[in-house]
Amino acid sequence: MNKADYILRADYLLTMENDIAVIEDGAVAVSGSSIAAAGTFADISARFTSENISDGTNRVIFPGLINTHTHAAMVYFRGLADDLPLQEWLEKHIWPSEMKWMSADFVSDAVELASLEMLKAGVTTYADMYFFQAAAAERLEKTGMRAVLGAGVIDFPFTGYAQSVEDYFTNAERLISDWKDSELITPCIAPHATYTCSPDNYKRANEISEKYNVPIHTHLAETRFEVSEVQKRYGKTPAEYLDSIGLLSERLFAAHCVWLTDDEIDLLAGRKVGVSHCIESNLKLASGFAPVARMLKAGVKVAFGTDGAASNNDLNILGEMSTAAKVHKAVSEDPTVLDSRTILSMATRNGAGILGLGDETGTISAGKKADLVVASLDQPHLSPIYDIYSHITYCMRPSDIETVMVNGKIVVENGTPLTADEAEVIAKAREWQKKIKG
Repeated sequence: MNKADYILRADYLLTMENDIAVIEDGAVAVSGSSIAAAGTFADISARFTSENISDGTNRVIFPGLINTHTHAAMVYFRGLADDLPLQEWLEKHIWPSEMKWMSADFVSDAVELASLEMLKAGVTTYADMYFFQAAAAERLEKTGMRAVLGAGVIDFPFTGYAQSVEDYFTNAERLISDWKDSELITPCIAPHATYTCSPDNYKRANEISEKYNVPIHTHLAETRFEVSEVQKRYGKTPAEYLDSIGLLSERLFAAHCVWLTDDEIDLLAGRKVGVSHCIESNLKLASGFAPVARMLKAGVKVAFGTDGAASNNDLNILGEMSTAAKVHKAVSEDPTVLDSRTILSMATRNGAGILGLGDETGTISAGKKADLVVASLDQPHLSPIYDIYSHITYCMRPSDIETVMVNGKIVVENGTPLTADEAEVIAKAREWQKKIKG
C-alpha cells in the first residue's frame, strides 16, 4: 500500500484526459507536488492510504482553470474608466494612470489581490503581460499560484520601469534568468501589439524567446483600428504581418484574435499558434466577436483569458466559459457550437497547451502537477444534476469553489485563502484606491 499526502474524493471526477469521460465516485491521490494516480475511489483506496481523505459527497473535481491572458496588476484600475472605446480607454485613462502609479510596490500589492480573486474562482494558472514582473513573481511564490509572466515590451519609455527600449529587453532577460528554474513561475516575453511595437522590437523579442525557449505573448487583431493601422503601415493583415517577420510559431500565444480572415485562421493553425479568447473584455469594449468556432474547426488551439480587470471587470474564467458558450451559439445561430465539454477543455487542457505547460498541468493524470479544484454541488442553482459538464459551464459560480490545490499544496480551503490574509489584502486595495482617486 502506497502512502499519499492527500486523497481527494468526489462524486464526479473530470480528468479532461482522452475522451473526457466522467468518473463517478472518483478520487485523486496526491504525493508531494504531483498527482500519484486518479481513478475510481475503489481503485485509489485499494492502492493508496492517506491521513487526509476528503469527503466527496456532492462534490466535483476538475483540473485547475487556466487564464491565458490578463494584466493582473490592473485589478487596481477596476472600474476606473468604463464604457469607452478601446483606444480612448487606453490613451486617455489607463496609460496616464499607469505612468503615474506604476511601481514594483503597486504591482506586488495588486497581484496579491488578483491572485486571491483567481484562486478563489478555481484559477490555478494565469498568463500575464505587464511590467515589474519580478515583483509579481515574488508575490506569487507566497500566494502559491502558477503563472506565465510576460515582461512587456513597447516602443516608448515607461516611467519608472524603462527609460529606453533597451531597458525592456534588459528587464526581460533578467526576469528569464532569475525565474527560469522556478516551480511555479514561467518567464515569458510580451511585445504589446502590432501597433505599439516596431518590426525590429518584435524580431528582437522573438530572438529572446527562441534563445531561452520561453513563450512569447502578444495582442493580435483585437480591433478594427488595429487591422486598419497594420494594413496602412505594412500592407498586410495583422497575422500575415507577424508571419512575414517570423513571429508565428508554437511558442507564440496571441490574445483576442477578433478580426481574423479565413486565411489568417489557416495560417495560425498551420503555425500552431495558440489563441486566448477574451470574450467578456471584447464585448465590453465593443471590439467584436472572435471567430472561435471557425478557429477550432481549422485546428487552432483556443483557450480562455479574462484580459485585465480594468476592461472586464473581473478575473473569473467560469464567467468567460458561460458567456462564450452562449454568445457563440447566438452568433453562429447553431446551439451545438461550443458544447460544454469543449468549453471545459478550452479552460483546462487547451490553456495549458498554448502556454507550453501541457506536460505539467491542464489534465488530471499520474505524473502531472497537482493543480486541482474541488467544487461543492450543494446549492439550489446546481440541483438537480443530469450533466456535470453542463452544470460547470452554465451554472457554476466562483462561490461554489471549495478547495483549490496548486503544486500539491492546498491554497484555498472551504472557500478561504490560506496563503494570504484576505481582509488585509482588501484593506490594502482600498488604500491604493484612495491614492489613485486622489
